[in-house]
Amino acid sequence: MFYGAVVWDPWLIVAQIVCFQCLYYLTLGVFMAILVGTRVSRMSLVYFFDYATVTASTATGWCVIVSFLLSALAGSGYMLYLIERAKKCLDFSATLYIIHLFLCIIYGGWPSSITWWVVNVIGLAVMALLGEYLCIKRELREIPIARYRSNV
Repeated sequence: MFYGAVVWDPWLIVAQIVCFQCLYYLTLGVFMAILVGTRVSRMSLVYFFDYATVTASTATGWCVIVSFLLSALAGSGYMLYLIERAKKCLDFSATLYIIHLFLCIIYGGWPSSITWWVVNVIGLAVMALLGEYLCIKRELREIPIARYRSNV
């Protein structure tokens, strides 16, 4: 597909946002199950959406922090295949974290923990910058041109 020939398609954008959000939470769930699930007796949505669990004062809190940051790294890889454009990486990363903020507000109230804000801003920066870097590397690849010789 040629990038200049693409028209604005809101359904494609909404589908990309939904897929990106789902992949992010799926990855976060896998990392939470591996890192936090081994430390607690019962996993719940508290670890996803309650700002109080993102703390640097406990070992479980550090596992939650690492899970969020690893999910941001994975999200930058998802951008390479889902978004495909470097100039859209910041937009989709910010959208993901804004939706996450709204879900956290609905679940547990306004996040008043400075640790929660630091972890999410770092996650946003990592996801946007690494995703942009990966997409730029793909966009700048040389286009292979096959040379055919005729043996006539």
